[in-house]
Amino acid sequence: MKDEKTEPVHKQVLQSGTAWNGQAYDAYPVGKPQITVMRMSLPAHSELPWHTHPMPNTAYLLSGELTIEDKASGATHSVKAGEAINETLDSAHRGYTRDQPAELVIFYAGVEGQPLSVPLPGEASEF
Repeated sequence: MKDEKTEPVHKQVLQSGTAWNGQAYDAYPVGKPQITVMRMSLPAHSELPWHTHPMPNTAYLLSGELTIEDKASGATHSVKAGEAINETLDSAHRGYTRDQPAELVIFYAGVEGQPLSVPLPGEASEF
């Protein structure tokens, strides 16, 4: 057999200073940094409650498809497995699935004591 060397493969999935809707990330929150990584599974035909995030965060889709919807404008953006999306800051939105479930990993760049998600009044907590 031939001795084959393998090399790491690098693929940049996302690099941006803005959210999916063009909202600029002006600064990170002030305080002691705390990075949080969460894995989330959403069944088909499900939706998250309306919520906001007080810090920059990025979701990477492991499988399925997820649509993000902006409450104020009604604008939507869909991501599929292998894609990433930067979420908005302090702007009400929700994610939902259609015919297939979605599995995602979310990276939050916050500070100690800061909530990852803030539900809108009358809405359930995202997690």
